Amino acid sequence: MKFYKYQGTGNDFVVIDDREEIFPISQEYIAHLCHRRFGIGADGLMLLQNTEGYDFRMVYFNADGTEGSMCGNGGRCLVRFAHDLGIIGDSTTFIAVDGEHEAKIMSDVIALKMIDVNQIERTEKYDFMDTGSPHYVTYTDDLQNVDIYTQGKKIRYNEPFVSRGGTNVNFVEVVGDNKLEVRTYERGVEDETYACGTGATACALSANARFGFEKSVDIKVVGGNLRVEFDRSETGYENIFLIGPAVRVFEGEI
Repeated sequence: MKFYKYQGTGNDFVVIDDREEIFPISQEYIAHLCHRRFGIGADGLMLLQNTEGYDFRMVYFNADGTEGSMCGNGGRCLVRFAHDLGIIGDSTTFIAVDGEHEAKIMSDVIALKMIDVNQIERTEKYDFMDTGSPHYVTYTDDLQNVDIYTQGKKIRYNEPFVSRGGTNVNFVEVVGDNKLEVRTYERGVEDETYACGTGATACALSANARFGFEKSVDIKVVGGNLRVEFDRSETGYENIFLIGPAVRVFEGEI
């Protein structure tokens, strides 16, 4: 079986062309492929499948082999993969676990339209929302010295989130006008990742709600730079685009 490796700001994925739907889906097997010592190594695995009415279907699995919620950086990488295969041109509409997505392919970046967000649970300590995946957003003045693994794991498995299936946890530092620096603990990976697209999206919307950040927010993550653009409506946020690089790293055979 042929596989491909893609990364978006350091969020890396094993990608399979599964238009014939012959990939042997198994939690143990997928976890093995994503293992960084005994497998290929990745934050997740994605299948590109055919589906009626769309250019393709995105099926995403976490590094632990469980089927995941939406992955923004994964979505951008799968769009790049479909473009590399010649399945799509400079724009596409595809379906994922959280619904329909549109994307635009540019030379260096992919602009992926995310789902509308109509509800943010706000407390003094954190914001919580679903941007295709659930995200907890909290702020700090000293991001580099936060123990992301320990603090993220504690929140991820704490109430009220554990009874909801857990949450991803984002630690954010405001570093300028409409500029954030973000580090994320991802469920399913159960560790800090170099980037999280749905997390970056959540942080941008949180910064708008808390600080009035404008509709274009630049976000520095461990693996590079992302931008989130959005429109605020009476009911929430719409026309949300996650913009950043998606790069083919290598290919191989299993």
